[in-house]
Amino acid sequence: MYVIVEIQGQQFKAEAGKFLYVHYLGEQVKEGDTVEFDRVLLAEADGAIKVGAPTVEGAKVVCEVACPLVKGEKVIVFKKKRRKGYRRKNGHRQSFTKVVIKDIVA
Repeated sequence: MYVIVEIQGQQFKAEAGKFLYVHYLGEQVKEGDTVEFDRVLLAEADGAIKVGAPTVEGAKVVCEVACPLVKGEKVIVFKKKRRKGYRRKNGHRQSFTKVVIKDIVA
């Protein structure tokens, strides 16, 4: 069984027991906390697919926070204008939250 769930504007395929790296959920969540996401767009169980309009009624994904803050890979942003002496180098690391999918209620 799997579902397509929308978490903070992004869609993820969720299966029980798998990990997801979602956008940082903030400082209010701690390691071991339970988080529920109810914007389930599609649910599949034993070959039967249920598509929501826009969401599936009564479906939710129950997750446990494994690590509240995980830093992504560093992305280098380099800007240059040729022959003008203009160069800017900037780096950025995105913040994520690692969650484990405990249960899917469809």
